[in-house]
Amino acid sequence: MRIDMEFPANVPDADASAPVQWDKPGGTNERLVFVDFRCTFLGEIRRADLMSRFGVSSAAATRDLAEYKAAGGRIQMDPVTKVYRLSDDFKPVFAHDVQRALTALAYGFGESQVGVTGALLPCEVPPRLSVPDVDVVAAISRAIHLQQAARITYSSFSSGKQTREIFPFALADNGLRWHVRAFDRRKQRFVDFVLTRIHSIESLPQSVIAPHEQAQHDLDWTRVLELILVPHPKEMHKKIIAMDYAMSEEALTVRVRTEPA
Repeated sequence: MRIDMEFPANVPDADASAPVQWDKPGGTNERLVFVDFRCTFLGEIRRADLMSRFGVSSAAATRDLAEYKAAGGRIQMDPVTKVYRLSDDFKPVFAHDVQRALTALAYGFGESQVGVTGALLPCEVPPRLSVPDVDVVAAISRAIHLQQAARITYSSFSSGKQTREIFPFALADNGLRWHVRAFDRRKQRFVDFVLTRIHSIESLPQSVIAPHEQAQHDLDWTRVLELILVPHPKEMHKKIIAMDYAMSEEALTVRVRTEPA
């Protein structure tokens, strides 16, 4: 299984005075973040890693590593193995999102078929039991992005297999399965559709979207609740629970939609 991910080119926080321009052409920014990622989480980087991941030449990979060092990347090349490893004073140049980092470590990364990788470390991840069809996901995501209606063939427990016209505007993952939030023209209300229950989908680019069909009128979706989670009063190990959920002062504030899909 592979998860495609994009590395965010955040402004570096390890060395604010680093002499580097962050508008480099040709994807250099992304390659610099890739170098920083491998150094931060794997402790080393090779020219071959850049060549395999991005399809660049050996000379280009060498320039990227020099660029990274100029940006404040504290790495040193082992003259025997030609592997770049961390200096004793190494600090990440970029800020890395921990969820994206764990995803990359467990599944690998790559936005295209070039440079596709497997897991970067031994990781055990439970299998996803509900996996929607990629063509359905593609068609739904296009409709959302292009703000178009769609005609779907859909199965539900209450109505069986039916054809629906919908106006989709968001995807939602409830941890068990993926849904699309959409206005259902047959029911004349906003509904969650389970992606795996969509048999077919046809775009309706000429269909006019009425004002009441748009997301801002979906009160269950736009209304957000703020929940404060705390360890159970009878829990003896509150500090450990707080560590598990990154609680501040043994409390965690989360914002959730009233319509959780």
